[in-house]
Amino acid sequence: MYCRSLLAAFLCVVIGSSSTWAQAKEKPGAEKPKADRSNRNSAKEPLAATLSMAKAKAFLDEVNLQWTRQRKCGTCHTNYPYLMSRPLFKDDSPAAREVRAFFEGRAANWDNPKTKPRWDTEVVATAVSLAINDSRTTGKLHALTRKALDRMWTLQRDDGAWKWLKCNWPPMEHDDYFGATYAALGVGLAPDDYAHSPAAKAGIDKLRGYLKKNAAPDLHHRAMLLWASMKLDGLLEARDRDAIIKSLLAIQREDGGWNLPALGDYKRHQKDKDAKPIANDKNAPSDGYGTGFVVYVLRQAEVPADHPQIRKGVAWLRSNQRESGRWFTRSPSTDSYHFISHAGTAFAVMALVACE
Repeated sequence: MYCRSLLAAFLCVVIGSSSTWAQAKEKPGAEKPKADRSNRNSAKEPLAATLSMAKAKAFLDEVNLQWTRQRKCGTCHTNYPYLMSRPLFKDDSPAAREVRAFFEGRAANWDNPKTKPRWDTEVVATAVSLAINDSRTTGKLHALTRKALDRMWTLQRDDGAWKWLKCNWPPMEHDDYFGATYAALGVGLAPDDYAHSPAAKAGIDKLRGYLKKNAAPDLHHRAMLLWASMKLDGLLEARDRDAIIKSLLAIQREDGGWNLPALGDYKRHQKDKDAKPIANDKNAPSDGYGTGFVVYVLRQAEVPADHPQIRKGVAWLRSNQRESGRWFTRSPSTDSYHFISHAGTAFAVMALVACE
C-alpha cells in the first residue's frame, strides 16, 4: 500500500485508505488535476518578476488537489496547511471544496472498520484543520468538525498530549509537542465557543497541564505555543510571550527573511563519514517556510504590521516568490523531496494577508 511503502520517504500524517469511498471518484465536470509538479520544488526555479497572489492561489489549488486525489492522504506539509490558508483568498474554489470533502469523508467514516483512523495523529490533525477552516469560512462549527474534535479527546493520553507520528520529518512530524500545540491551536480557533463546551473542558485542562509541565524543545515549537496562546487562554504569561517574540526577531537574517534551520536543531537523514547525522546550517539562506511562518506568528502575537522587522520580512516574501507561484524551502531532512515548500507557500500567503 502507498502509505506503508513510502512513509519512510516523505509522508508525515498519512491517511491512506483502501475503501471504495477513499478512491475519490470524480464527478462529471469536476476539476481535473494537472501534471504533477510536487517534485519540482527546487532552489533552481527562477524567481517571479513580481509578486502574484493569483499564481500562489493556482499553485496551492493544483498541488493540494493533486496530492489529495493521488495520495489519498493528509499531510502536515501539504493539504492540512492548505485548509488553513485557502479561505484567505475569499473566492469559490472547487479544489478547496474537494480537499475539504475528503477530510469530512474521513471523519464521517472513522467508525467503519474498513476506514478507521490508522493513527491517532490522523484524528487530531484532521479535527484541528477542519476547525481552523471552519473559523475562516462559515464561522460555524461543522457537525463533522465537532465529531472529530470530540473524538480527539478520547485519544488523549493521561499526560495531556497525544501519540504523534514520529517520521523524522521536522518541524511537524517528529515529536509529541508539535501535536499538543497544534491541538491547542485548533480548539482555540474552533467556532461556536467550542473551547468552553463540556466535551472539551477536561481535555483542555489536561492539555494546558502538559504544555506548562513540558518545555518546548526548540524555537519553532515555542512559536507554535505563542500562536496557540493567542487563541486559547492559560498557555503563556505575557512575559513569556514577549520572550518568544524577542527570540524570533533576533534570528532575522540581513536580507529580511528567516530560515527553517534556525528554528530547531534538525538533523539531515544523510550521514557524514563517521556515520553521524549531518546538522542543518543555521546560516542557510532565508526560505519561504521560515519567513512565512515567523511573520505570520508574530502578527498573530500582535506585533504591528508596520514594525520595521515585519516590513523587511514582507519585502523578502514579495521578492522571493518563484515563477510557479510557490515559495521554496529546502527540506531539513532530505534533498530527495522538498514538500515543506507546500507548507511554506501556505504560510507565505497567510503572512502577506496578515500584513495587508
